[in-house]
Amino acid sequence: MTQPSDKALVPFVSVDNMMRLVHHVGIEQILREIADYIEEDFKRWELFDKTPRVASHSDVGVIELMPTSDGEAYGFKYVNGHPKNTKEGLQTVTAFGLLADVYTGYPVLLSEMTLLTALRTAATSAMVAKHLAPKGSKTMAMIGNGAQSEFQTLAMKAIIGLENVRLYDIDPAATEKCARNLSKMGVNVTKCATPEEAIQGAQILTTCTADKKSATILSDNMVGAGVHINAIGGDCPGKTELAAGILERADVFVEFPEQTRIEGEIQQMADDFPVTEMWEVILGQKPGRRDDKQITLFDGVGFATEDFSALRYIRDRVTGSDFCEELDMLADPDDPRDLFGMVQRSKA
Repeated sequence: MTQPSDKALVPFVSVDNMMRLVHHVGIEQILREIADYIEEDFKRWELFDKTPRVASHSDVGVIELMPTSDGEAYGFKYVNGHPKNTKEGLQTVTAFGLLADVYTGYPVLLSEMTLLTALRTAATSAMVAKHLAPKGSKTMAMIGNGAQSEFQTLAMKAIIGLENVRLYDIDPAATEKCARNLSKMGVNVTKCATPEEAIQGAQILTTCTADKKSATILSDNMVGAGVHINAIGGDCPGKTELAAGILERADVFVEFPEQTRIEGEIQQMADDFPVTEMWEVILGQKPGRRDDKQITLFDGVGFATEDFSALRYIRDRVTGSDFCEELDMLADPDDPRDLFGMVQRSKA
């Protein structure tokens, strides 16, 4: 059997190798490093192709493609969102992604992104909180204690110095799971019986629930002045977590307005509802947090540039290492015009 040429091989990062990499680098360090890559790409915002994700909705969930390019590399992520899956012993979200060279069109990396999406989502939240949360924020309410909750907590610890997390979930088993996983991670954990209890004394309120419906996880009267809301559960049309009254009192920050107006909390508001894009804050073109009384709200739905940043980070981290394997993915005939001849010769 003929061995594939180097041109046929594409580095692949499996789930196992992604977990090995996380342990090798350290969970908090890898979150910091991914956040740095995401922030770097927000500073290059104008270079990127930007389009809302391509979504295929069904009665039970959604399947999406999230593409972008900076002109030199092209990336996309395949991702699903099926809240009913956990009752069947399956993940709500699964994903994989690809990075390619724009000049040749050849893929340069294929990677699992179920774990990587959790890492990049948490890294994005904490990077944004660094710019928007009250200075010295030490306590976060984590409402929704599913697969994302531990990553969110540890990213806030690693990037802004969070010390305390107050957990609430409609399912007490999810809260027990999250508390158990965080018990030796250097953060003080409080299990709460209601969302009202969870937000007591918290400077950051994170909502991350899974149900694909318009819900009121935080009502208007629950949110006082001077907090930062990290609303990351909304990610498709018809799915929200916050009362509209909160949005009316808050300064709202988004990734890409054209996508967030379809999928985020602001889908509840008029098309001209004012928002600030995070890249403008990061570049110093627009203000973030102005005073201690302000309510800042990150309406985070997840955007393709963040996946691009995460894939770019993984490519740089695994190149020349044993954290990836080579897949025979690309046909490489001796004569580029003779693909059929390559097939025929392989029979021998």
